[in-house]
Amino acid sequence: MPADGDLAYGGTDVASALLASLEQAERADQPFAHWLLEDALPARVAAAIAALPFDPPTGARFDGRRETNNSSRVYVSPEVQARFPVCRKLADGFRDPRVIAALEVLTGARLAAGRLRIEYCQDVDGFWLEPHVDIPVKLFTLLIYLSDDPALADAGTDIYDASPEHRPAGRADYALNRGLIFIPGRDTWHGFTPRPIHGVRKSIIVNYVTDAWRATEELA
Repeated sequence: MPADGDLAYGGTDVASALLASLEQAERADQPFAHWLLEDALPARVAAAIAALPFDPPTGARFDGRRETNNSSRVYVSPEVQARFPVCRKLADGFRDPRVIAALEVLTGARLAAGRLRIEYCQDVDGFWLEPHVDIPVKLFTLLIYLSDDPALADAGTDIYDASPEHRPAGRADYALNRGLIFIPGRDTWHGFTPRPIHGVRKSIIVNYVTDAWRATEELA
């Protein structure tokens, strides 16, 4: 694969891939409205993101919440975009007005005034996420998975119903370049039920957030 700086894909090509994927998105309405994507990014872009030289976290404490390990989380910040051109290309794709407009049409969310936040995740064995809903300042959530390792076939995001027990109601397929979209709300319960992770569960989490987002260093 060529070096990151030699990638032939610019933000427009990322946008084109996203637009094509959104046109084919599969909608499900139970237990809440969500959309499943395939081929969300250009293949070489997805591969280059997965190959970024960030080590998986060591010494992490797994208690069902990502924020417990905030100090080791990686975001596609302006500094990271300056270091790694593929990260700039990725952010430019999600900043493209055509992509924002398509996401609004698909989901009904109002995103034009939102601020972009992209997290690069590398989850290892022991990681789990309790059933939760995203905080109200998140306007939109998209997860894109970045590995084709068959050992990770069961590593997709779990979705739950809104009962007090939060019963399991489905699981997104974890496969290279597949994605899950939902609009955060009071019923959008999701997480990662404790189970072994056979390898490194790589993904990106894309959010558009309101101006009330306090951790501005996380923004793209």
